[in-house]
Amino acid sequence: MENVDVIVIGAGPSGCVAAAHLARQGRRVLVLEKQVFPRFVIGESLLPRSMEHWEETGLLPALMAQDYAPKLGARFVRGTDELIDLQFDDNYTTGWTRTWQAPRAHFDKTAADATAAQGVDIRYGIAVEQVDLSAADRVRVTARHQDGTLEAEGRFLIDSSGYGGTLVKLLNLPDERSPVPRRAVFTHVRERDRDAWPEPMQITFEVMAVDLWFWVIPFSDGTTSLGFVGHPRHFDPFDAGRPLKEAWRIMVERSARFSDRFADQEPLWEPHVLNDYTHRAGQLYGRNHVLTGNCTGFLDPVFSSGVMLATESGLLAAKLTDRVLRGEAVDWERSYSDHIRWGASVFRSYIDAWYNGDLQTIFFNPVVEPGIRKQIISVLAGYVWDRKNPFVARHDRILGQLAGMLRAQRTGGTVTENELLARG
Repeated sequence: MENVDVIVIGAGPSGCVAAAHLARQGRRVLVLEKQVFPRFVIGESLLPRSMEHWEETGLLPALMAQDYAPKLGARFVRGTDELIDLQFDDNYTTGWTRTWQAPRAHFDKTAADATAAQGVDIRYGIAVEQVDLSAADRVRVTARHQDGTLEAEGRFLIDSSGYGGTLVKLLNLPDERSPVPRRAVFTHVRERDRDAWPEPMQITFEVMAVDLWFWVIPFSDGTTSLGFVGHPRHFDPFDAGRPLKEAWRIMVERSARFSDRFADQEPLWEPHVLNDYTHRAGQLYGRNHVLTGNCTGFLDPVFSSGVMLATESGLLAAKLTDRVLRGEAVDWERSYSDHIRWGASVFRSYIDAWYNGDLQTIFFNPVVEPGIRKQIISVLAGYVWDRKNPFVARHDRILGQLAGMLRAQRTGGTVTENELLARG
C-alpha cells in the first residue's frame, strides 16, 4: 500500500496543473494515468487564460521552450469574401494576449515531464479499477497495470481522467447528455507547400452552414489539424458506407475557402468520428474527492474552451484541496462548483449563439463597435469570470439582443455599446 497526500487520476492538462500546484505546496502527489504518453488527444487550440495557470504552477518555461505555433487570435470566415479577425491583444480584460496551437500528444507529454520534474510521481499505463471513499480521512484506490495491481491511499482524490470520467463510472454519478445532436470528424495532414498559401499559420474557422463549421489549426511541426463539427445531417458521406478517408475527401471538397489547399492532402490517419459529445456532470465534488477538466463536462470544440476550463478547474481544485489538508473548512459548492459552472455557462451561451446564428450575425456584420468587439474578444480569450464585462455578466441574453438589433437595422449598420446596454 502506497501512502501519499493526494491521488490524481489522469496526467492531462488538468491533472498536471493540479499535481504541480500541490507539489509546490510540499504535498506528496501520485498521478495515475491509464495511457502511455505521448498519446493523441483532440483540443489543440488553447486560450490565453490558461497561460496564467501554466505560469502559476511553474510549467510555463518548459512549454515556452517548445516553439509551438503562436495563437494571437482567431479568424472566422464565411464563403469566399466574409471574414473577421479577432486578436487577443484587442482585449477588454487585462491578461495574457497570446497562447499556442499545438499537437496535444507532444504538448501534454511536455507538461507531464515538467510536472514530474517538480517532484510529482506520475505512473503511466495504470487504469484505476476501484475507489473506496468510505473512510472519513482516507481514500483508497486499486489500479491495474501490465505487471499486476497497485494499491494506494491518500487523504484526497482528484479525478482529472478526462472525458471518460473514472469516478462518474465507478461511483455511478449522474452525467447529463445534451439532447442536441452534434458530430465532430477530424484528422491531421502533413501539408505540402504550406508557404504557398496566404498566412499559412493562421488558425481559421470556416462557416459552411449555420450549424456546420470547419477548423484549420496549423502546427509548427508542419502538420495541420482539420475538423468538421455540426449537425449530423451534414455528414452524409460518412453515413453512406464509404471508406472514412473517401468520405473525408468529399467533406473537404465542399469547403469554399480551403478545398484547393486540402482536397488532395492525404490524412495521416483515418478520421476520428465523435457523436453527441456534450455532457455535464451532476455533482463535481464529494467529502474527499473532486472532479476536474472534462470529468466535469464538455461543451463543444468551437471557441476552444476545453483545455482552459480543464486548467482552471485543476488549479482551483488543487488550491481548495490544499486548504482541506491544512484542516480548513471548504465550501466546495460555493468556492468550486459555482465558479466552474459559471465559466461553463458563459461559454455555453456563446456556443448556443453560434449554432443558432446570433453570433455569426454579430461576427459578419460589416462594422462591429470597438467597445463591443473588445468585450467579446475577452470572452473568447477565456476571461469568463470578469463580471465587469457586460458580455460576461449578461451572457445569457446580450448576444441575442445585439443580433436582433443588428438584424432590425437591415442596412449593415452597427449598434453602439450604450444602445445595447440601455436594453437592460
